[in-house]
Amino acid sequence: MHVRLLSFPLRITTTAMAPPGKFHYLRQEKIMHTNTKPTSSAQVPLGINHLVLNVRDIDESHDFWSNLLGFRHVGTFRPTTPGSTPPMRFYSGQRDGKLHHHDIGLYQPPGWQAGDGQLLNHIAIEYASRTAWLAQIDFLTAHGVKLHRRVERAATHSIHLFDPNGVEIELLFELPREQWEADIDAALNFRIEKPVTG
Repeated sequence: MHVRLLSFPLRITTTAMAPPGKFHYLRQEKIMHTNTKPTSSAQVPLGINHLVLNVRDIDESHDFWSNLLGFRHVGTFRPTTPGSTPPMRFYSGQRDGKLHHHDIGLYQPPGWQAGDGQLLNHIAIEYASRTAWLAQIDFLTAHGVKLHRRVERAATHSIHLFDPNGVEIELLFELPREQWEADIDAALNFRIEKPVTG
């Protein structure tokens, strides 16, 4: 059994037992304040971290992305309540002999068909550090951008927003590789949903 320690104090209110080799799920009562001053300009991101696509048939898409394009299947999201979340799988390319937590995610929304809506579920943009990420959040908040979801995972911490066209954007910073690379699947299934503002 693994418990991942995050870089700040947690007030744990509930835990769910995880199978051996997997993470505990933690819930936190209160978000930590950023305590940073809003900057006068946006932080420059490192670039695109990953994409998540809506698909009509996750098995057919799995075959395409893994068997035809060569991406490695590194994880499958397992909801804590069976049937509460539609199927989602994660895939990685390989750089310098190492896998990423995911480059592509596939998500099968209930009843979704290609042409019914947006193919792109969301795009994730990476910042170089937690400090840069928090500064960007403060900058966006100071400019009236509505943030709608904040999540801490074992591999990333992120906040979500929508662009003017309705495209969901995830802004994240990545935790050190040694904290998640030994069990990417477990890292993808670990998450703490947090309040957007504190």
